[in-house]
Amino acid sequence: MEHKFKKQYGQNFLSDTNLLKAIVSDGNITQDDEVLEIGAGAGALTKILDQTAKKVVSYEIDTSLQPQLLSLGLARTTFVFADALKEDIKKIESHFSHNYKLVANLPYYITSPLIFKFLTETSKTESLTIMVQKEVAERIVAKAGSKDYGVLSIMCQFYTSPSIKRIVSKKMFYPQPKVDSAVVTMVRKKQPEVDGEKFSMFIKKCFSMRRKTLANNLNGYNGIKKSDLSQIAGDIDLNLRPEMLSIQQFLQLFKNFEN
Repeated sequence: MEHKFKKQYGQNFLSDTNLLKAIVSDGNITQDDEVLEIGAGAGALTKILDQTAKKVVSYEIDTSLQPQLLSLGLARTTFVFADALKEDIKKIESHFSHNYKLVANLPYYITSPLIFKFLTETSKTESLTIMVQKEVAERIVAKAGSKDYGVLSIMCQFYTSPSIKRIVSKKMFYPQPKVDSAVVTMVRKKQPEVDGEKFSMFIKKCFSMRRKTLANNLNGYNGIKKSDLSQIAGDIDLNLRPEMLSIQQFLQLFKNFEN
């Protein structure tokens, strides 16, 4: 296939059939599943999803790939040539009859926004199986107290149970990126009802200056004075840096401030 790779879309394609089948297996995709694919690329992964799932809806932002993708003649796949990040979630989900599984090979620049979109704006994603840069994967599964623990770790682990399934060498991609990647599967779990957008904004505020304490970062949040913070925080020590708090502590702190 002749294709002019576009840097602005972070295009790095995979073609190894065994690896692609392994990714589908990592996502636990079965004939009962409806699947949303973000970033069809040349359609190598789409073909295997089409053979495995009940239904596939595949978003591709690069319209120049339309002739290649439509020529594949995939019976169970509907291609949508649009930016999934900008597309209204209700419009995306109108393609599905019930909950669905998301599969994606994500360029670095949309990784966090896309994950947040499909975690906080909907509860219909049963799981997300995504190919991301290895360092991003390590941040997703990082535990409290570690250098990689931050906003992405908390949001992913609040909504899902994430695990790194495999490391993928940069040599497996064309064109070859500078770093290795990893496949992460995030299976959605039941969590307390919260306003996802507000919770996300609160966590970002807590980590706004990573080397500062929570008291410094939360000063002025919702118009609250620094002198009143400790009373609202209850038994949570705001003199700690944000990476020291567990997800449950962040949830309690968020509820305290919202109340």
